[in-house]
Amino acid sequence: MKKSLVALAALAVAGIASAQSSVTLFGVVDATISGFSNKAEDKRSPTLENPTFVRRADVTTSQTVLRNSGYNSSRLGFRGTEDLGGGLAASFWLEGALSNDDGTPGGQNWQRRSTVSLSGNFGEIRLGRDYTPTFWNDTVFDPFGTNGVGTNLISTANGYNNPGSVISQGGFIQNTTYARASNSIGYFLPPNLGGVYGQFMYAFNEKTSFDPGTRTPPGPEAFLANPNTNADPAGISRAGRYVGGRIGYANGPLDVALAYSQSTVASNFYAGTTTNLDTWNLGASYDFGVAKLFGEYSNAKLKQDTSSNFVAGVTNPFGFRNPGADGWLLGVTVPVGPGLIRASYSAVDYKNTGTLISERLGFRPDPKADKFAIGYVHNLSKRTALYATVARVNNKNGADLTVGGPAFVTEGGVLTPKTSTGYDLGLRHSF
Repeated sequence: MKKSLVALAALAVAGIASAQSSVTLFGVVDATISGFSNKAEDKRSPTLENPTFVRRADVTTSQTVLRNSGYNSSRLGFRGTEDLGGGLAASFWLEGALSNDDGTPGGQNWQRRSTVSLSGNFGEIRLGRDYTPTFWNDTVFDPFGTNGVGTNLISTANGYNNPGSVISQGGFIQNTTYARASNSIGYFLPPNLGGVYGQFMYAFNEKTSFDPGTRTPPGPEAFLANPNTNADPAGISRAGRYVGGRIGYANGPLDVALAYSQSTVASNFYAGTTTNLDTWNLGASYDFGVAKLFGEYSNAKLKQDTSSNFVAGVTNPFGFRNPGADGWLLGVTVPVGPGLIRASYSAVDYKNTGTLISERLGFRPDPKADKFAIGYVHNLSKRTALYATVARVNNKNGADLTVGGPAFVTEGGVLTPKTSTGYDLGLRHSF
């Protein structure tokens, strides 16, 4: 009897040893004093009809705040791994934002990441809310990591940290799956492929479909009464779907990656239209030791698919084309003792924001903007750092990108956005 109990105890210990698990609490608390100044001007000129025209005075909106996430995003998270034996492991990751500047709840919703995964020699399968493959290139190859006033314009134009009306210039702010996608299935290549890495993702929109399609809300009568309606009370649109992938190579000082995605941002059953935002980007970095160089090119384009040429002709009679944007980034980091100098130049050139007719006649040149940012990080320890960043955006032809803060005052289009300037002075501690 005693031998049997000893044998059972040994089996239990062996089972525990083969299924060891660990849970880690982690987080970042980042606070910064930030200042913003966004200036709009009247670009109109006197005409023959009104030779005495006097331009309106420039309007500048300014703001000084204490906010979070100027260097790294403030967060609180839990992650854990269980060794299942045979090379298999089960993991979870729950991470939410922290609003440490005012103490409002933020981390309880786990919006930053909430996944459960199974990994092994085959790679990793991950389920839940996670970062999208195309976002990684925007943040990994940015010296400022898409945080604070130094964030590159590629991210800003995609609706990230932008209070302006970019939706009128390309619709990118509609893309709710730019940085993260909910309800996703992800696959990651194993790490033993000689430097090759990759991620692939499909996110469900979890909408309801109807058969016959005429039962789709709001109904044929409501659509005929208002053809422009995009009411979606039952959540039947295709919006929210994401499919994308990223493949890269990292070896020694070199890291390069290519990514592509398609996000469904709108649909209208009765108009027979589905609007997708197609994005691809290519990024790279090279560490020379004395300096690390970064570069990225990005292209985003809204495409509206129609169920018939008749619908396309009705909804697009004057040559409205698919709006989009080209963006690029050049950056560098230079280690100096315990600190790091960071600098970047980024630019965005919008395409097809008007009609073919208006552009051919020269009525509306495409909006564009560029940005320069420079900063310094002083590491007090491995977990604590002081940092300072300044940045300036120059807008042209109606672009309205900012470094953050209040929106431009345009007075119904009378004033045109011109410059946006900002700074961050902050402290970051990680645990």
